Amino acid sequence: MLSPAVVQSAPATPEGTVFRAEALGKVYQTGETRVEALRGVDLAIPAGEMIVLLGPSGSGKSTLLNIIGGLDRPSSGRLFYHDTELTALGDRALTRYRRDNVGFVFQFYNLIPSLTAQENVRLVTDIAADPMPPEEALALVGLAERRDHYPAQLSGGEQQRVAVARAIAKRPGVLLCDEPTGALDSITGVRVLEALARAHDELGATVIVITHNVGIAAMARSVIHFRDGAIARLETNDNPVQAQDIHW
Repeated sequence: MLSPAVVQSAPATPEGTVFRAEALGKVYQTGETRVEALRGVDLAIPAGEMIVLLGPSGSGKSTLLNIIGGLDRPSSGRLFYHDTELTALGDRALTRYRRDNVGFVFQFYNLIPSLTAQENVRLVTDIAADPMPPEEALALVGLAERRDHYPAQLSGGEQQRVAVARAIAKRPGVLLCDEPTGALDSITGVRVLEALARAHDELGATVIVITHNVGIAAMARSVIHFRDGAIARLETNDNPVQAQDIHW
Protein backbone atom coordinates (compact mmCIF):
# COMPACT_ATOMS: atom_id res chain seq x y z
CA MET A 1 0.00 0.00 0.00
CA LEU A 2 1.28 3.45 -0.88
CA SER A 3 1.54 5.92 1.95
CA PRO A 4 2.18 9.67 1.83
CA ALA A 5 5.73 10.80 2.49
CA VAL A 6 7.36 14.19 2.69
CA VAL A 7 9.22 15.41 -0.38
CA GLN A 8 12.80 16.03 0.69
CA SER A 9 13.93 19.62 0.37
CA ALA A 10 17.41 20.37 -0.91
CA PRO A 11 20.07 20.33 0.26
CA ALA A 12 19.84 16.64 1.10
CA THR A 13 22.35 14.43 2.87
CA PRO A 14 24.84 13.39 0.17
CA GLU A 15 25.22 9.83 1.48
CA GLY A 16 22.83 7.53 -0.34
CA THR A 17 21.52 10.25 -2.66
CA VAL A 18 22.16 9.93 -6.39
CA PHE A 19 20.38 13.11 -7.57
CA ARG A 20 19.56 16.30 -5.73
CA ALA A 21 17.50 19.02 -7.40
CA GLU A 22 17.34 22.53 -5.98
CA ALA A 23 14.58 24.81 -7.30
CA LEU A 24 14.79 23.40 -10.83
CA GLY A 25 12.88 25.41 -13.38
CA LYS A 26 12.48 25.07 -17.13
CA VAL A 27 10.85 27.59 -19.45
CA TYR A 28 10.28 27.11 -23.17
CA GLN A 29 9.82 30.35 -25.11
CA THR A 30 8.49 30.41 -28.67
CA GLY A 31 7.81 33.95 -29.82
CA GLU A 32 5.36 35.37 -27.32
CA THR A 33 4.36 31.92 -26.07
CA ARG A 34 5.96 31.02 -22.75
CA VAL A 35 5.58 27.52 -21.28
CA GLU A 36 6.79 26.86 -17.75
CA ALA A 37 7.53 23.12 -17.90
CA LEU A 38 9.13 22.90 -14.45
CA ARG A 39 8.40 25.19 -11.52
CA GLY A 40 10.97 25.19 -8.71
CA VAL A 41 11.35 21.43 -8.23
CA ASP A 42 13.18 20.36 -5.06
CA LEU A 43 13.88 16.64 -4.87
CA ALA A 44 16.35 14.08 -3.54
CA ILE A 45 16.48 10.69 -5.28
CA PRO A 46 18.00 7.80 -3.29
CA ALA A 47 20.64 5.69 -5.01
CA GLY A 48 19.73 2.17 -6.10
CA GLU A 49 15.95 2.55 -5.93
CA MET A 50 13.23 2.00 -8.50
CA ILE A 51 11.16 5.17 -8.83
CA VAL A 52 8.06 5.89 -10.90
CA LEU A 53 7.04 9.36 -12.11
CA LEU A 54 3.29 9.72 -12.66
CA GLY A 55 1.27 12.56 -14.08
CA PRO A 56 -0.71 13.74 -17.12
CA SER A 57 0.93 14.83 -20.37
CA GLY A 58 2.59 18.21 -19.98
CA SER A 59 3.02 17.89 -16.22
CA GLY A 60 6.83 18.05 -16.34
CA LYS A 61 7.85 14.39 -16.05
CA SER A 62 9.75 14.09 -19.31
CA THR A 63 11.33 17.49 -18.86
CA LEU A 64 12.75 16.44 -15.50
CA LEU A 65 13.94 13.10 -16.91
CA ASN A 66 15.69 14.84 -19.82
CA ILE A 67 17.47 17.21 -17.45
CA ILE A 68 18.50 14.36 -15.13
CA GLY A 69 19.81 12.46 -18.16
CA GLY A 70 21.83 15.39 -19.46
CA LEU A 71 19.73 15.73 -22.61
CA ASP A 72 18.46 19.19 -21.65
CA ARG A 73 19.40 22.00 -19.30
CA PRO A 74 17.18 23.79 -16.79
CA SER A 75 16.44 27.49 -17.07
CA SER A 76 17.06 27.94 -13.35
CA GLY A 77 18.06 26.00 -10.26
CA ARG A 78 20.76 23.38 -9.70
CA LEU A 79 21.05 19.62 -10.14
CA PHE A 80 23.66 17.36 -8.55
CA TYR A 81 24.69 13.82 -9.48
CA HIS A 82 26.34 12.60 -6.28
CA ASP A 83 28.81 15.47 -5.64
CA THR A 84 28.92 16.73 -9.23
CA GLU A 85 26.82 19.73 -10.16
CA LEU A 86 25.45 18.80 -13.57
CA THR A 87 24.08 22.29 -14.12
CA ALA A 88 27.63 23.66 -13.96
CA LEU A 89 29.09 21.32 -16.59
CA GLY A 90 30.00 22.36 -20.11
CA ASP A 91 28.69 20.50 -23.12
CA ARG A 92 31.62 18.07 -23.41
CA ALA A 93 31.55 17.17 -19.72
CA LEU A 94 27.77 16.72 -19.83
CA THR A 95 28.15 14.40 -22.83
CA ARG A 96 30.76 12.40 -20.90
CA TYR A 97 28.42 12.15 -17.91
CA ARG A 98 25.61 10.91 -20.15
CA ARG A 99 27.84 8.39 -21.93
CA ASP A 100 29.46 6.96 -18.79
CA ASN A 101 26.60 6.96 -16.28
CA VAL A 102 23.16 6.95 -17.91
CA GLY A 103 21.19 4.36 -19.87
CA PHE A 104 18.05 5.42 -21.74
CA VAL A 105 14.94 3.44 -22.69
CA PHE A 106 12.23 5.24 -24.64
CA GLN A 107 8.73 4.33 -25.80
CA PHE A 108 10.01 3.67 -29.32
CA TYR A 109 12.86 1.24 -29.61
CA ASN A 110 15.20 3.12 -32.01
CA LEU A 111 16.91 -0.08 -33.16
CA ILE A 112 18.89 -0.09 -36.40
CA PRO A 113 16.97 -2.40 -38.78
CA SER A 114 20.07 -3.67 -40.61
CA LEU A 115 21.76 -4.86 -37.40
CA THR A 116 20.98 -7.96 -35.34
CA ALA A 117 19.95 -7.71 -31.71
CA GLN A 118 23.52 -8.42 -30.63
CA GLU A 119 24.93 -5.85 -33.05
CA ASN A 120 22.46 -3.20 -31.82
CA VAL A 121 23.67 -3.78 -28.27
CA ARG A 122 27.31 -3.73 -29.38
CA LEU A 123 26.84 -0.15 -30.58
CA VAL A 124 26.92 0.84 -26.91
CA THR A 125 29.49 -1.65 -25.63
CA ASP A 126 32.04 -0.51 -28.22
CA ILE A 127 32.17 2.97 -26.66
CA ALA A 128 31.55 2.16 -22.98
CA ALA A 129 34.33 2.19 -20.39
CA ASP A 130 33.40 -1.07 -18.65
CA PRO A 131 30.68 -2.82 -20.65
CA MET A 132 29.24 -6.27 -20.22
CA PRO A 133 29.38 -8.55 -23.29
CA PRO A 134 26.35 -7.96 -25.57
CA GLU A 135 25.28 -11.58 -25.22
CA GLU A 136 25.29 -11.21 -21.42
CA ALA A 137 23.07 -8.12 -21.62
CA LEU A 138 20.65 -9.94 -23.92
CA ALA A 139 20.59 -12.94 -21.59
CA LEU A 140 19.74 -10.62 -18.70
CA VAL A 141 16.56 -9.56 -20.52
CA GLY A 142 15.71 -13.11 -21.63
CA LEU A 143 16.79 -12.85 -25.27
CA ALA A 144 19.95 -14.96 -25.43
CA GLU A 145 18.45 -17.19 -28.11
CA ARG A 146 17.31 -14.23 -30.23
CA ARG A 147 20.66 -12.45 -30.42
CA ASP A 148 21.15 -13.12 -34.15
CA HIS A 149 17.66 -11.94 -35.15
CA TYR A 150 17.01 -8.62 -36.85
CA PRO A 151 14.44 -6.17 -35.45
CA ALA A 152 11.91 -7.11 -38.16
CA GLN A 153 12.09 -10.70 -36.89
CA LEU A 154 11.29 -9.68 -33.32
CA SER A 155 7.99 -8.77 -31.67
CA GLY A 156 7.46 -5.29 -30.25
CA GLY A 157 8.15 -6.51 -26.73
CA GLU A 158 11.32 -8.29 -27.85
CA GLN A 159 12.53 -5.14 -29.61
CA GLN A 160 11.94 -3.16 -26.44
CA ARG A 161 13.89 -5.73 -24.44
CA VAL A 162 16.76 -5.34 -26.90
CA ALA A 163 16.56 -1.61 -26.19
CA VAL A 164 16.75 -2.38 -22.45
CA ALA A 165 19.76 -4.66 -23.06
CA ARG A 166 21.44 -1.89 -25.04
CA ALA A 167 20.83 0.58 -22.22
CA ILE A 168 22.17 -1.68 -19.46
CA ALA A 169 25.14 -3.12 -21.39
CA LYS A 170 27.40 -0.25 -20.35
CA ARG A 171 26.55 -0.93 -16.68
CA PRO A 172 25.01 2.50 -16.05
CA GLY A 173 24.51 3.81 -12.55
CA VAL A 174 21.18 5.27 -13.70
CA LEU A 175 18.55 3.82 -16.04
CA LEU A 176 15.99 6.34 -17.30
CA CYS A 177 12.84 4.97 -18.95
CA ASP A 178 10.26 7.19 -20.66
CA GLU A 179 7.01 5.24 -21.22
CA PRO A 180 8.86 1.95 -21.87
CA THR A 181 5.59 -0.02 -22.05
CA GLY A 182 3.50 2.70 -23.71
CA ALA A 183 3.33 0.97 -27.11
CA LEU A 184 2.83 -2.54 -25.71
CA ASP A 185 -0.06 -4.69 -24.55
CA SER A 186 -0.17 -5.70 -20.90
CA ILE A 187 1.36 -9.17 -21.28
CA THR A 188 4.25 -7.91 -23.39
CA GLY A 189 4.64 -4.86 -21.16
CA VAL A 190 5.06 -7.04 -18.08
CA ARG A 191 7.96 -8.84 -19.77
CA VAL A 192 9.66 -5.49 -20.34
CA LEU A 193 9.06 -4.53 -16.71
CA GLU A 194 10.58 -7.85 -15.64
CA ALA A 195 13.67 -6.98 -17.68
CA LEU A 196 13.91 -3.59 -15.98
CA ALA A 197 13.48 -5.22 -12.57
CA ARG A 198 16.29 -7.68 -13.29
CA ALA A 199 18.56 -4.81 -14.34
CA HIS A 200 17.72 -3.02 -11.12
CA ASP A 201 18.27 -6.07 -8.92
CA GLU A 202 21.42 -7.43 -10.58
CA LEU A 203 23.21 -4.20 -11.51
CA GLY A 204 22.10 -2.10 -8.56
CA ALA A 205 21.15 0.75 -10.90
CA THR A 206 18.82 3.56 -9.93
CA VAL A 207 15.82 3.06 -12.24
CA ILE A 208 13.45 5.95 -12.95
CA VAL A 209 10.34 5.14 -15.00
CA ILE A 210 7.90 7.62 -16.51
CA THR A 211 4.47 6.16 -17.13
CA HIS A 212 0.79 7.05 -17.43
CA ASN A 213 0.00 3.58 -16.10
CA VAL A 214 -0.87 3.82 -12.40
CA GLY A 215 -0.59 0.04 -12.04
CA ILE A 216 3.16 0.13 -12.69
CA ALA A 217 3.64 2.29 -9.59
CA ALA A 218 3.09 -0.79 -7.44
CA MET A 219 6.56 -2.15 -8.32
CA ALA A 220 8.39 1.04 -7.29
CA ARG A 221 9.78 1.99 -3.90
CA SER A 222 8.94 5.67 -4.48
CA VAL A 223 6.23 7.26 -6.61
CA ILE A 224 6.45 10.93 -7.58
CA HIS A 225 3.25 12.58 -8.80
CA PHE A 226 3.61 15.60 -11.11
CA ARG A 227 1.07 18.29 -11.92
CA ASP A 228 1.56 21.59 -13.76
CA GLY A 229 5.36 21.39 -13.72
CA ALA A 230 5.66 20.71 -10.01
CA ILE A 231 5.66 17.78 -7.61
CA ALA A 232 2.11 17.33 -6.36
CA ARG A 233 3.02 14.62 -3.86
CA LEU A 234 5.46 11.81 -3.19
CA GLU A 235 4.48 8.36 -1.97
CA THR A 236 6.55 5.51 -0.60
CA ASN A 237 5.75 1.85 -1.05
CA ASP A 238 7.00 -0.43 1.71
CA ASN A 239 6.05 -3.60 -0.19
CA PRO A 240 6.72 -3.29 -3.93
CA VAL A 241 5.21 -6.10 -6.00
CA GLN A 242 6.90 -8.24 -8.62
CA ALA A 243 6.48 -7.19 -12.24
CA GLN A 244 4.55 -10.38 -13.06
CA ASP A 245 1.92 -9.42 -10.49
CA ILE A 246 1.08 -6.11 -12.18
CA HIS A 247 -2.11 -5.92 -14.23
CA TRP A 248 -3.61 -3.16 -16.36
